[in-house]
Amino acid sequence: MADKYEQVLELAKRRGFLWNSFELYGGTAGFFDYGPLGAMLKRRVENIWRDIFVINEGYYEIEAPTIGIEDIFIASGHVGGFSDPLTECQKCHEDFRADHLVKDIIENPDTLSSEELTDIIGKNNVRCPECGGKLGNVYEFNLMFKTAIGPGGKRIGYLRPETAQGMFVDFPRLVKFYRDHLPFGATQIGKAYRNEISPRQGVIRLREFTQAEAEIFIDPRDKTHPKFKEVADLAMNLYSQNGQVSGETTKMSLGDAVKNGIIAHEFLAYCLAMTYQFLVRVGVSPEKLRFRQHMKDEMAHYAADCWDAEILSDRFGWVEVVGIADRTDFDLKAHAKQSEKELSVYVSYDTPRKVQKFVVKPDMGVLGPMFKGKAGKVANALKALRPEELSGDVIEVTVDGEKIKIDKKSVKFETVTEEIHGENIIPHVIEPSFGIDRITYSLLEHSYFEEETKEKADDEEEENEGKRIVLRLPPEVAPVQAAVLPLLSRDELRKPGNEIVGKLRKAGILVAFDDSGTIGRRYRRNDEIGTPYSITVDYRTLEDDTVTIRDRDTMKQVRAPVSDIEKNVYDLIYRGKSFDDAGKGI
Repeated sequence: MADKYEQVLELAKRRGFLWNSFELYGGTAGFFDYGPLGAMLKRRVENIWRDIFVINEGYYEIEAPTIGIEDIFIASGHVGGFSDPLTECQKCHEDFRADHLVKDIIENPDTLSSEELTDIIGKNNVRCPECGGKLGNVYEFNLMFKTAIGPGGKRIGYLRPETAQGMFVDFPRLVKFYRDHLPFGATQIGKAYRNEISPRQGVIRLREFTQAEAEIFIDPRDKTHPKFKEVADLAMNLYSQNGQVSGETTKMSLGDAVKNGIIAHEFLAYCLAMTYQFLVRVGVSPEKLRFRQHMKDEMAHYAADCWDAEILSDRFGWVEVVGIADRTDFDLKAHAKQSEKELSVYVSYDTPRKVQKFVVKPDMGVLGPMFKGKAGKVANALKALRPEELSGDVIEVTVDGEKIKIDKKSVKFETVTEEIHGENIIPHVIEPSFGIDRITYSLLEHSYFEEETKEKADDEEEENEGKRIVLRLPPEVAPVQAAVLPLLSRDELRKPGNEIVGKLRKAGILVAFDDSGTIGRRYRRNDEIGTPYSITVDYRTLEDDTVTIRDRDTMKQVRAPVSDIEKNVYDLIYRGKSFDDAGKGI
């Protein structure tokens, strides 16, 4: 019996949601095309994300290049450390992720070094999953796609492995845009690229994928959230560090989770709430959604706390679709060091403060002629020295790896009292990062149902008994939101049908016109692509200007006037109107 993944993919390919990329040429793993329905479904998911983070939270969206220069990814750590452990079969020469091959042997294999993984593979006689051949030594394989910028390949570039770095690089501009006021955030939705070693999980692991990320810059001294009270009572399935030790998921309110120290602070918990509300709104089943806290040995060394939203998949088990982390000041400090630019926000005090300050004043009249182009760097190095480092007759500093000795007479220093009106602080970053492709697949799986049904096939007395496939997508997410179906393929019914299509389109509703086959078959076609409402034009329409509206999920039908059909359907889709209020029951 086919599992749900196969059923969903079969439907997705047949009806134009997802297609294997480059199918004409045999395809390659890790790439998928979104067909006409899939592309619209994905856009609706993205726009709901924008509604939550951009419109309602006020985190404006930016768009940065998908190619970045090497300095960016040196600072972010991707050049030096963004890799997966690779092993190659010595017989068939297939490549595999070594940590995936030993996940049933040892817990948290992603924390092990290449040497440790090689040792475990050897001791446990782990063989090639494809041919049974011997596996080679494990080594680190960098996952970024490398490219050259400009002719001659003189400047190295990389396809971005995440969208976040564009927002960090734009930080100085963002600070000015938000008028130096914390907290503020930037969002970005776009393509990212990872040269996965062996993507064997369909849409779950892609080499080109879409991310939606928010980088929210907050004051490290205050991690409360002004709207936390609005979500404090929201109960969610939390799989905390302690819960993972005992194997238990606990349903708990966010207020209690913060109070008990399970979630680090209010701001992070508020981001978990926004993530939950988004996922449920687009069609993820709340019963198949949990938030898993990173264990101490898997959490990044710089992170204050990190949680993954995980969705239960029929084939793949619990799949991470969102990561929500407090990344502290790691990213801004890393880019400040690499770019040699200060990345901070000036925060004013409520009342000025008097402080004593040790001030170093290099004599540029002496240092300038002596060090020429390096004089500025030498002066900055001197200003950073502590009083005890200035006590000798000769002062030593290190500039660009070179030790430089300077006569004490070239430097003056003193302790002064200053009135301080504010200070520069490096914000901490809260980052919710969404995998849009995984979410899109997940809501297809969670919305997919096969069921036995008895429904009249048309206006005859006989009933069409049998199975129907239905995608129970939320109406605002469904790619086609309404279908107009003339009962018979005749001009006198087509004309009012096309007039209704025009009215719905002017209201911003994506509507399909279908007059091919029996009405029962057309209902089934629309059920399996998730169309929430079908509007049937019949001969009664010509008499009293009313139509039948059919609800996808319940298969109930009501009779409603054509005069306000666009408002009626719009309210059903976007304003939570009850179907029973959409017309008179039949």
